[in-house]
Amino acid sequence: MKKLMLICAPVTSRSGYGDHARDLVRSLINHDKYEIKIFDVNWGETPRDALDEKLDKNIIDCILPEPKIARQPDVYIDIRIPNEFQQWGKVNIGITAGIETTAVSDKWIDGCNKMDLIIVPSEHSKQGFASALYEKMQTLPDGKQQKIGELKLEKPIEVLFEGSDENIFKPIDNSSLDLVDDIKEDFCFLHVGMWGKGGYGEDRKDIGKLVKVFYESFANKKEQPALILKTSGAGFSILDREECLKKIRQIKDKFPQDWNLPNIYLLHGSLSVEEMNKLYNHPKVKSFVSLTHGEGYGRPLQEATMVGLPIIASGWSGQMDFLSETDSFLLGGEMIPVPKSQVWKDIIVSESQWFNVNETQAYKAMNHCFKNYDEVKEKALNLMKTNRDKFTLNKMTEKFDEIITPYIDKAPTQVGLKLPKLKKSGDTKTPKIKLPKLKKVNDEVTV
Repeated sequence: MKKLMLICAPVTSRSGYGDHARDLVRSLINHDKYEIKIFDVNWGETPRDALDEKLDKNIIDCILPEPKIARQPDVYIDIRIPNEFQQWGKVNIGITAGIETTAVSDKWIDGCNKMDLIIVPSEHSKQGFASALYEKMQTLPDGKQQKIGELKLEKPIEVLFEGSDENIFKPIDNSSLDLVDDIKEDFCFLHVGMWGKGGYGEDRKDIGKLVKVFYESFANKKEQPALILKTSGAGFSILDREECLKKIRQIKDKFPQDWNLPNIYLLHGSLSVEEMNKLYNHPKVKSFVSLTHGEGYGRPLQEATMVGLPIIASGWSGQMDFLSETDSFLLGGEMIPVPKSQVWKDIIVSESQWFNVNETQAYKAMNHCFKNYDEVKEKALNLMKTNRDKFTLNKMTEKFDEIITPYIDKAPTQVGLKLPKLKKSGDTKTPKIKLPKLKKVNDEVTV
């Protein structure tokens, strides 16, 4: 009988966590070792319509209509942030994208220590958890604080990269996408990522700074590329789209009105994974650029490498596992305190730092890519060959099985007790004892 596995994850969410969760669930289904049940949970305010009724039927069939289960699962996998981790199985595994900053919350360490195994997608995330250390303090009767111990990660932690489906994210010829076909420029930089909260320079992807540096890089030049922003806030409403356009205009309005600025196009709304591959492959899309402050992994960046798109990106955090110093532009910068607008109780702590890209390096990288594209493209194709060999969904599925199997094999199982067959008392006659014949000798009886 297959072991019962319960998974708690945002499998219907249209988000990075949702994409990761769906790939992990598909891997577990492909292992064909477990009876899988799923608790589907929300991920912030993101839409929950990512599953296709036909294509994702194997996932949908595993989703429980309500959070109830008849017996304790042999294995419980929680794919959320660590302060939400629960212990519901005989073996408990926590999977999280980890951190985009330098510090891990003490609540996250507490959550991880509940589990038997922690899995993160990058060496950056692993280092953040492994190096976290907090003092446990006790308040004495006189009000003074006394150290009574230390809080640190006590459970094993493993790295499992986020594999890209090589059957979806691949080079294709003559890619067409209506939203891009009408763009007049033949050379476009692309950015993919959510435009989060915070003022200029404070959103995690640092899209505001990207807009500013792009304008500066190609203002008043005879030949100008375009920038495509595939972005949104938490959702895809008209109000959200207008808010994104407003942020772009606010940055544009800071430049002199008589300057000739390059065009920026907002690509707002939901695209399927097949449409995303068409976007990466579109003949007008020449390079992917990100000035991100930090990534737990950087999924869109990896997807772009799978089709040979040149990458310009911050040289710090999760994306360093699959980007190359020789075959991509890794931008320098400095570590700065996370702004107050980004401090998030139990998630992003006030003491943490993140990466701030050097704007001059970003300026030079975009100009070099625009002027020397053949050279840049050749290097990107080298990176594509490497990543299509190392970071595929199939390779992730194999490694996932290797990581979790030793822990799951330790899970106690119910073993039926096989007793020997017993005969009912009275089913057989009591055997008679055959005595020897007796002979009388002087009234004494001898045998």
